[in-house]
Amino acid sequence: MAAQDVVFGFGAHGGIEDMAELLSITRQADRDGLDHFSLSDHPYIGERLDAYASLGFILGRTRHIAGLANVTNLPTRPAPMLARTVTSLSALSGGRVVLGMGAGGLWDRISDMGVPRLSPGEAVDAFEEAIVLVRKLSGGGPPVTHRGRHYRVNGIEPAPVAAPPVWTGSVGRRSLAATGRVADGWIPGHGADWHSERYRTSRPVIDEAAAAAGRDPREIRTVFNLPGRITDRPLPAVRDRDRRWIGGSAAQWAEELTKAVLDHDAAGFTLFSPEGGTQDPVTLARWAQEVAPAVREAVAKEYDSGVR
Repeated sequence: MAAQDVVFGFGAHGGIEDMAELLSITRQADRDGLDHFSLSDHPYIGERLDAYASLGFILGRTRHIAGLANVTNLPTRPAPMLARTVTSLSALSGGRVVLGMGAGGLWDRISDMGVPRLSPGEAVDAFEEAIVLVRKLSGGGPPVTHRGRHYRVNGIEPAPVAAPPVWTGSVGRRSLAATGRVADGWIPGHGADWHSERYRTSRPVIDEAAAAAGRDPREIRTVFNLPGRITDRPLPAVRDRDRRWIGGSAAQWAEELTKAVLDHDAAGFTLFSPEGGTQDPVTLARWAQEVAPAVREAVAKEYDSGVR
């Protein structure tokens, strides 16, 4: 993996009262060279802005940074319309969109939106079918007729725009296998990192499914959601008793993330505030100006040396 292939971003919540702050910090991240920003997609929360409306607004006010819903609440966004949304955003932004996909988690709230409740197995089937259908409805070509278990379209013309990369938030074994078969990236759930049991037991499921589908497992990138603090001084311990990452100085972050790339095939990192909410500008500047360049430089040096 080339150093420039490692992506760095940040996550935020799009509350109605937070939009001015969110736009300001995303434009800062854009100027500082971060690769992506992510918003959560919980349409049943009244104080939240719609994730895709927010993505479009912010992408229209930035130049380089990509946006994604981390992850899209698929049950409330039918795949044919989701295909139109993401291809339109891609066309309008010059390709600066990633499609974050989930099968749906909070089904009590999802069903409150009038969406029929699916069993866990049905939700995973719909999730995999949706990814396939979004791709069918992208990239041009003849009209699409699709007769699936969960989606049906009749003679619909695909958008002349390629589908964006698909990163999933798969957790269960069936959805992990679907990720291996049809997705481009995986975001481990619950802030799990490369030392977690969740990662150690989940990533092989993706790899096995990818290989069984005739894919190179390395095609599915792992991009970690990573909460933590960037401190002025080094911390005596960068992990808690449960080995969960808590943060440290910029140098400690860079050392840890470089090892994640070189030793655990990490392809990217999305920084989250440990307190939740939108990241503060000082921390985000350190992430973009100190941590990300240091990791990229260290990775490039390792690969240029011929050791990797």
